[in-house]
Amino acid sequence: MQNQGGKGATLGGKPHPEGLERVEEAGSGAGAAPALKCRGGAGCGAAAAGRRRAGGWMAPPGGGGQGRDGDRDGDRDRAPAAGMRRFTWEEIGQRNGREPAPQERWLVIHRKVYDISHFCRRHPGGARLLVSHAGQDATDAFVAFHVDKVLVSKYLKPLQIGELAPDQPSIEPTKNEMLVKDFRELRATVERMGLLEPNQLFFFLLLAHILLLDIAAWLILFYFGTSLLPFVFSLLLLTISQVQASWLQHDLGHLSVFRKTKWNHLLHKFVMCHLIGASAKWWTLLHSQHHAKPNCFHKDPDIDMHPFLFTLGKKFSVELGIKKKKYMPYNHQHKYFFITLPPLLFPTYFHCHTFYIAYTKKYWADLAWMLTFYIRFFYTYGSLLETKSLLAYYFIFRMLESSWFVWVSQMNHIPMDIDYDKNLDWVSTQLLATCNVEQSLFNDWFTGHLNFQIEHHLFPTMPRHNYCKVAPLVKSLCAKHGLEYQCKPLLTAFADIVHSLKTSGELWHDAYLHK
Repeated sequence: MQNQGGKGATLGGKPHPEGLERVEEAGSGAGAAPALKCRGGAGCGAAAAGRRRAGGWMAPPGGGGQGRDGDRDGDRDRAPAAGMRRFTWEEIGQRNGREPAPQERWLVIHRKVYDISHFCRRHPGGARLLVSHAGQDATDAFVAFHVDKVLVSKYLKPLQIGELAPDQPSIEPTKNEMLVKDFRELRATVERMGLLEPNQLFFFLLLAHILLLDIAAWLILFYFGTSLLPFVFSLLLLTISQVQASWLQHDLGHLSVFRKTKWNHLLHKFVMCHLIGASAKWWTLLHSQHHAKPNCFHKDPDIDMHPFLFTLGKKFSVELGIKKKKYMPYNHQHKYFFITLPPLLFPTYFHCHTFYIAYTKKYWADLAWMLTFYIRFFYTYGSLLETKSLLAYYFIFRMLESSWFVWVSQMNHIPMDIDYDKNLDWVSTQLLATCNVEQSLFNDWFTGHLNFQIEHHLFPTMPRHNYCKVAPLVKSLCAKHGLEYQCKPLLTAFADIVHSLKTSGELWHDAYLHK
């Protein structure tokens, strides 16, 4: 299940019928395992272990891609290919990595069963992303995340160990079958309409205005001096430039700016590492996990602040109170939120974490690019400002940037449902965890089009300028299946963050006091 920014190898989506056929034929050749109808038990486990020891399920690291075709006909090929082992959904659900040894991890893509027990550690998108779908059907996530399905088929083929038995439904029992089929039809429509194709002029103009603001911030200090007014105005321009660069790197990380993956990766490093000073691969590693299982505790890193800084969600707040756990005065979290997460996320945690991950995972190219940001910043601004003023300038713009980013990024998720992974279908998983903000030219620009969070989560590789075009289709799908499509004013969305924190804090406090 590949991440979006560093897209590599295992869950995919670009329309390519020939590539799809190649994936479907994987494992059916002369080297396939003997025909065996497996219904669980020790015999299946022994056979599985034997093949792993033979190294037949491992794939080389790196690479990746996606197919944007989806599962347009899940029941198209129910008869397993010759020589393929056959499995039930119950057997697959047991291979989730949480059972007693051996801790096998399997997943299903287009009715084909893959063993990711070893490959997950080599997955370019990170092990946590792939493991989050262990024991589940990952077809829609695969389609949503990858771009080059022909490439990804090379890495899927050695991992395939069998297929679903003919009597097994194509849609996992825990998921809404009609909703899954309708969404896959919607995705096919989106592809036919060309809504996954980027307008490169749109993104060029975005980059141009970011660079102009970045240069203007320095020129103001150069021409008008470092008195208070030029200092403040320069800070504002640089903050705007940095936040808009954050939205652009988000587009690049989702591979939605260029048709070719490598160009997205190259410009992603320039924008994220050189213009912002953070690791592109670090962002990709975390953000892809968030998209795969949004607001799912232990699977979405964006809610890892629970319970050490905030208590999130009604269910977890009550559980925490009943257990008498108190890491912070949660009943006041809606107050200390203003002076903690928004202003301090970037200057403190993100600064440390991006370097830590880049160093421990040996992202040397990212570290080199990041170094160019700090050399450029401290050299150019250091020639105009004294040391104390320079440090103040740096931390103030980081705090302003952090505040802008946190309010925008959290307004779509914190007020929504937060729970354990219930293994729901792709659409229900995303709709329960996301909401939209009303469209306007200002809202689009201010949020980097993340006011269309629902559409972005359903189609993560879609260029943002097409969200407004697909939104009516998504609304119709939600109305047909009785799903709530939340859309609210911008200021209401901000206020809902505080209201949500206050509610969860009160629930914790009541449970903590045995009320």
